Amino acid sequence: MPIQPEQILQQYWGFTSFRGEQKNIINDVLAKKDVMALLPTGGGKSICFQIPALMQEGVCLVISPLIALMKDQVENLNKRNIAATAIYSGMSFFEVKKTLQQVANDEFKFLYISPERLETSLFLEYLSHINVCLIAIDEAHCISQWGYDFRPPYLKIATLRDDLPNTPFIALTASATPLVQTDIVAKLKLNNASIFQQSFAKPNLSYSVFNVDSKVNKAIDILNKVTGSSIVYCNSRKLTKQIAMQLQQQGLQADFYHAGLTQQERSKKQENWINNKCRIIVCTNAFGMGIDKPDVRTVIHFNVPDCLENYYQEAGRAGRDGKRAFAILLYEKDDLLQLEKLVEEKFPSIEVIKKVYQHIANYLQIPVGIGEGNYYDFNLLEFCNNFKVEYTLAINVLRLLEQQGHISFNENIFLPSQVRFLADKNILNNIEQSHPQLDIVMKCLLRMYEGIYENQVSINEKLIAKNAKLSYEKVYANLKSLQAYGVIEYLPQKETPQLYFLLNRASAQHLHLDLKLFEERKKLYKERIAVIMNYVQLNKNCRSKFISNYFGDNNIDDCECCDNCLAKNSKAISQQEFERIKATVLSQLHKGDINIEQLFLQLKNEKKKNLWTVINFLITEQRLTIDGNKNITLSS
Repeated sequence: MPIQPEQILQQYWGFTSFRGEQKNIINDVLAKKDVMALLPTGGGKSICFQIPALMQEGVCLVISPLIALMKDQVENLNKRNIAATAIYSGMSFFEVKKTLQQVANDEFKFLYISPERLETSLFLEYLSHINVCLIAIDEAHCISQWGYDFRPPYLKIATLRDDLPNTPFIALTASATPLVQTDIVAKLKLNNASIFQQSFAKPNLSYSVFNVDSKVNKAIDILNKVTGSSIVYCNSRKLTKQIAMQLQQQGLQADFYHAGLTQQERSKKQENWINNKCRIIVCTNAFGMGIDKPDVRTVIHFNVPDCLENYYQEAGRAGRDGKRAFAILLYEKDDLLQLEKLVEEKFPSIEVIKKVYQHIANYLQIPVGIGEGNYYDFNLLEFCNNFKVEYTLAINVLRLLEQQGHISFNENIFLPSQVRFLADKNILNNIEQSHPQLDIVMKCLLRMYEGIYENQVSINEKLIAKNAKLSYEKVYANLKSLQAYGVIEYLPQKETPQLYFLLNRASAQHLHLDLKLFEERKKLYKERIAVIMNYVQLNKNCRSKFISNYFGDNNIDDCECCDNCLAKNSKAISQQEFERIKATVLSQLHKGDINIEQLFLQLKNEKKKNLWTVINFLITEQRLTIDGNKNITLSS
């Protein structure tokens, strides 16, 4: 009997059954059909391509836009003893070539790669030698110029159809409007695609919006009432530190996180939060992508995001364990005024774009006619100071130039440390005799990194320290000493933001900009701002229903647990009736845990709507909890 998807699921993930549409998606992928899957944040998108890939011969090619996301997924697969690797910016030619050789030799099951790599001559040279069984496009909404996160390199993905005409595509996204969904199918040339859309409703997630005089006081009040792990999103790096300190002063265990921290600092803070050593992480939207922490009880937005797509994705990091969780958005009147101004800020005039482009070329000292295919260190703060460009304007122009296909800007790029041996064997023998303390690290390098004598390769000082039984600081010092003696060339890791020129540098005067695209994207951005403002000011209708409808999911009922539903339901029941039902529910629960359906059966004379109103109130007040199987328990 052939192996079944459930067996793979249990073998590698420890689960016995699939959720939602996962099984149907997997079956269609195994049937070699093109698939588009719209699964909400936390809906288990990765399993939909990982399991069918594990059931077939060959390599699964995964196209992803973010290095951090690729690294997380590769690490998670490797922990499950599934061979996976990634090719990303910062790897040397030798390392990319070696990785492709290993993939061609079937040493890996999954290859994660950025869309920019697909057209490189080295990748195309090896593609015909790789048995590709499936192509998975993660964050597929990035292909649509009508989406909120358009990335032009995604448009190149469809060229794989020419080289691999019989290989199925699976496009995955957590947030795409009907317009964007249609665009994904067209741009990827999906052939008679099976389209799966899981409900965007999250029955256990209670959405609330508060218009407050003091956001920090409201946040403190919420975090004191609702225990458990929490994320607080802010729109600036400065604010993350400021809010974290204010929470600490109130005795709350909090830390801050943003892209300006070193890789080591970010990893440490993230690790502490995931392992519950830190309860609250106050962060920019640089945090959360690829993190699957199921027990987040609250996500608080300190500022209003500029689109509902981002808000839904970030809010959806709460309650992935199926238990009640809360997504709270705080705002003041000024926040809405600032949102209205964002349209002109995000889309400055063409003259301003050309002026900033000229400043970028001057800063990087790139003459007209060169630059294509090159990475350049780009210190954004230094650039802004040198050319008197406002920071937000610089970011917005960089994003616009990216959407127009001129550059690619990565603020969070991580270039690993690199080493290449310079000395001959005689000098190495002399080092062994005269500096035995350096010999340990030198031999670790030669033993751990194949090809290091002929090529520059990426190294990991922490791994070397572990193998050499030395401290990280000692390894770093020894590497610097080996460099000083001329034994190696050592380039320590760096996290300087990078600008990648997709086209040769043009003269600012003749910079080609698609004005029609510019105006259409500006119009769509204005519409997205209007949608999030409508959400904020929604005071009667169900918030969960509003969100679902936006994404084209029109077949859901009111959630009965958002602030508007609770307010509406509380008016439909008298205080006396409310207290009577509450006492009855608590009396039943004092007898022991019970399933919601059993409770409704026992209290069949009560109106179901009234029962839900009381139960949702008790959950919000932390008097009881309800799990993913709808079992109700009194809180201790």
